[in-house]
Amino acid sequence: MTDDERATPGRGRTPAARDIDPGAPEEFGLTQAWWGDGKGKTTAALGMAARAAGHGYRVHVLQFMKGGADSVEDTRGEYNAIAALPGLSYENLGHYGWHALNDGSDDRDHAAEAEAGFERATDLVDACRAADLTTPFPLDAPADDGVHMLVLDELLYAADRELVAPDAVVNLVDSKPANLELVVTGSHAEPTYLSEAADLITNVRKVKHPIDDGIRARKGTEY
Repeated sequence: MTDDERATPGRGRTPAARDIDPGAPEEFGLTQAWWGDGKGKTTAALGMAARAAGHGYRVHVLQFMKGGADSVEDTRGEYNAIAALPGLSYENLGHYGWHALNDGSDDRDHAAEAEAGFERATDLVDACRAADLTTPFPLDAPADDGVHMLVLDELLYAADRELVAPDAVVNLVDSKPANLELVVTGSHAEPTYLSEAADLITNVRKVKHPIDDGIRARKGTEY
C-alpha cells in the first residue's frame, strides 16, 4: 500500500489512480436492456460506460430522443464528463422537446431523428463487426473504427413510441459481433421483444419520484 492509499483516522482509503492505457475486455459480448418508470436507466448505463473507459476500453454513447438543439438538455452534464474521459465518446440524435407532447416540437422531426439515429446505430454495429474487438483501440480512435461497448440510450423509448420498429431492434441485437457489449435503455413499457435476445433485462421501478410533487428535472442530477 502506498502513502496515497493509506487511510487517515476518520477517513476512508483513497485508491491511487492509474494512467489509462488502451485495453481490450476479455468477457464482453452481452446485451443489456434497462427499462422502467424509475429514474436511473441512463445513469446506470453511463456509469458502466465510465467504468469500462477507466479500464482503457473504447466506449461510445449514442443518444436518441432527448437533448437536441434548442433544448436545455443540449448542455447535459454528462457531455462534459464524457469529453474528459479518454476512450469515451458520444453523439446525440435527439430532437428538442419530447415526442407526442405539446411542447412546440414536431413529431415528424422526432421520427426523422430516430430513423437517422437507428441508421447510425446500425453503421456502428457494422463497424464493430468488421473490427477485431479482442484487441485494444487507440483511445482517440473514431467510433467508426469499432468500439468495445456501445450504449444506445433511449432506443427503447423510440421503439415503444413506434419511431423505430421493435423487430429492427431485435435484428440489430442479433447482428452484433460476439464480443461487443451492447447496452440499450429507455421505455416505461417492458421490451418483451427482447426477452430472448437480451442477456440482462433490468426493470428500474419507481417507488417515489419528486416529479409527482412538481419538482422538475434538475441540473446536475437529471441533466
